[in-house]
Amino acid sequence: MMKLGFIGTGNMAGAIMGGIIRDQIFRSEEIIGADISEAGRERTKEAYGIEVTEDNRKAADSEVLILSVKPQYYADAIAEIRDCVRDDQLIITIAPGKALAWLEEQFGRPVKLVRTMPNTPALVGEGMTAACVNRHVTEEEKAYALRLLSSFGKVRLVPEHLIDAVVAVSGSAPAYVFLFIEAMADAAVAEGMPRAQAYEFAAQAVYGSAKMVMETGKHPGELKDMVCSPGGTTIEAVRVLEEKGFRSAVIGAMRACADVSRRL
Repeated sequence: MMKLGFIGTGNMAGAIMGGIIRDQIFRSEEIIGADISEAGRERTKEAYGIEVTEDNRKAADSEVLILSVKPQYYADAIAEIRDCVRDDQLIITIAPGKALAWLEEQFGRPVKLVRTMPNTPALVGEGMTAACVNRHVTEEEKAYALRLLSSFGKVRLVPEHLIDAVVAVSGSAPAYVFLFIEAMADAAVAEGMPRAQAYEFAAQAVYGSAKMVMETGKHPGELKDMVCSPGGTTIEAVRVLEEKGFRSAVIGAMRACADVSRRL
């Protein structure tokens, strides 16, 4: 029996594998991943050196099982493996919209469930993951799950009713940030800067700004005010962003994202 099994070997699964292997929680040879796509399986095997299979039941024969298929495939995947899932097995899910109660119903009996919402910066060890557990998970098992999840970034326990908010503020948020970086780079290119250099300047500005929020403990508004000199360039840029409804657009986008998450 393998120590860690994955059903689904896509980008998020790969990010989790990479972090766990990097932190030496499990070795590559202790991990198995199942995927219906042969190309996907071989890509994952080459990248992480794990065992791969097309048989979900084989991957389910593990100490810890991570369900990393898309939400619409969860019911079918669980139906395939529920008879071979053990009572002492820890099952981690990463699908938006799939509540603990729904998951328990699909398994048809008490199982140990950890519902999570990671994000793609996990690929570079800077993920932000929210987690909640059902009543069958012990304190020791919860701590163990958090150790696994912290191998590719930060993890925080949240009440389940906040998971849809997490999807909006963290799970989907990298797309908003990438769009912002791309837009800033486009503007720099319009000012004559070479494209590659524009991306570097824009990305580093976002990275450094986020680090200031994390490390100084200052309110983002206070940090913004530090950059906005009276009558200067930055406050004029902020004025235009406000004129164009920047904050309202972000809030509206996140509310739409959370609404879709609730309906999945």
